Amino acid sequence: MRLLIIEDEPGIARFLKQGLEEESFAVDVAGTGPTGLALALAQAYDLLLVDWMLPGLSGLEVCQQLRAAHDRTPLIFLTAKDTVADTIAGLQAGANDYIKKPFHFEELLERIRVQLRPAGPPAEPERFGVGPIVLDVGTHQVHKDGEEIVLTQKEFALLEYLLRHKGKVCHRQKIIENVWDIHFEYNTGVIDVYVNALRKKLRLGKEDEYLQTIRGIGYVARD
Repeated sequence: MRLLIIEDEPGIARFLKQGLEEESFAVDVAGTGPTGLALALAQAYDLLLVDWMLPGLSGLEVCQQLRAAHDRTPLIFLTAKDTVADTIAGLQAGANDYIKKPFHFEELLERIRVQLRPAGPPAEPERFGVGPIVLDVGTHQVHKDGEEIVLTQKEFALLEYLLRHKGKVCHRQKIIENVWDIHFEYNTGVIDVYVNALRKKLRLGKEDEYLQTIRGIGYVARD
């Protein structure tokens, strides 16, 4: 597996490169946004680790340009940003995950492994809906009132899970296990970030109750 680290702090870049190479990854490093973007577009990588604050181009801009070029390589943001708005912006730009600095290397390694796990067998074509929202598993499309809504892979998976269990409360731990495939103690706050992103993309106002929060427990999709 070949990874690309785009990180302008040499100490962090060296630490990550050494740790990942000890885990048998091949690792390239870029210290600026433009250099990292050029490498990512010119070579095939299995995963990208991208710092948010970079010289030349920000990590957010690197991600946006990669997705605009139809590059779907899994991308994890390394960021000191800690607001919900920043996190949503990163996910909407096409990032697959994010990890806040400072972080434990073991946590980063597990997040990388989650992104690199082989996909399971393709699902049978199915359609699920709630209110004006229709999700088609076969075409991997979501429509609201007939208009296609473009979602990231993880947003789609989360919405699919909620719609498959429409009318039933989905507990946070079950969501993490089934959507993120994480089966250990984990901060489930990432679910809130993705639900907020879904609501924004689906333009669900406060009066819309299709994706409801069950405080302290989880979420439920209801007509």
